[in-house]
Formats: sequence, structure tokens, C-alpha cells
Amino acid sequence: MDHPVLHGRLVSLEPLDHCHADGLAVAADECRESYAWTWVPTAATVDDYITEQLARDGLTPYAQICHRTGRAVGVTAYWDPRGTPLSAIDVGFTWLGASAQRSGINLEAKYLLFKNAFERWGAQRVGLSTDARNARSRSALAGVGARFEGVLRSWSRSWAPGEEGRLRDSALFSVVVEEWPECRAYLEHRLSETR
Repeated sequence: MDHPVLHGRLVSLEPLDHCHADGLAVAADECRESYAWTWVPTAATVDDYITEQLARDGLTPYAQICHRTGRAVGVTAYWDPRGTPLSAIDVGFTWLGASAQRSGINLEAKYLLFKNAFERWGAQRVGLSTDARNARSRSALAGVGARFEGVLRSWSRSWAPGEEGRLRDSALFSVVVEEWPECRAYLEHRLSETR
């Protein structure tokens, strides 16, 4: 699979690189109240975070570049690709600086990732998951048109501070290829209302 830059009206997704460190350090140092369940670096650990992201097997991280500011304001990723040719892939490891939250950037980033997976790569399924306790993230996943599938107990690593080495319950969501036309129309409508 190739990993092109994905361009939108509000955001572009560029394959993550150390050149994004300065912008991500600024974003990571904004208000951190929404990061209780998410792996987000601090300004001091951004370089190590990028190195670790790039070294993870099955993870393809992207810097989210805000068009308004021209700088990286967060990260998102494809991960766990399955099948040859690709049949399913997950989207996750997403975070945005506080000033970019509720701006339409997350909505458009998901649209770009879904569109690329379904229309360029021919995926049959895009999955998403979050800590089952993360009500804000669950609401955001439902808000991008993904369908809730259920909660798997002790399913994956917890990213919550103080829970190192523990497993979390994961809330699973997905969009399957048959749902993509409706999901695409829904996202395009929502994006058309975003200023």
C-alpha cells in the first residue's frame, strides 16, 4: 500500500516525520484535559513519540496539518492492515491539540482516511476503537458515521496514565464497504456546514 498525502479543505494528512515535531510540541502543550484515555506526548517527549510511532509494526501514522495555521496540530494513523490484497484496516491513535478540537479537522481527517481506504485501496471494512470509558471519543466515532459494534472486555492495552501494563475494555466501531456511500454522503454534508 502506498501512503500518499491526503488533502482536504481544513486539513492535510502527511506521513508522520520528525519535521512535524515543533508543531506537535505546541499542540501537545495546549490544554490536556481531554487526554485521560489517549496516548499523547508532552512537548518534551515528541521526538521519542515520533520515533516510537514510526517503529511500530502495522502502524502508519500521519501528522494532521491545519490549513489555517500551516502547522501540525495532531496525529492519526492507519493500523492493523489485514488481508492481501487489503480487506480491512483500522484507524486510530488519534489526538488533536485543544485548539484544533471541535474545528472540523477530526471529521475531515476521518473522511480522508475512510475515502482512501475504501476507494483507493479497496478495503471492505474500516474499524475504530476507543477505551470504553471514553465517552467523548465514543461520541466522536458515532459522529463520523461509524456504527457501534459492542464492547470487548480486557481487549487492548490501556493508554490511561497510571494503567501501564493493564488492559482496557474497548468500544468497537466500524464502517463496512456497503455503508460507505451513505457514510460518505453524511460526512460530506457535515463538512459542507463546517466553516
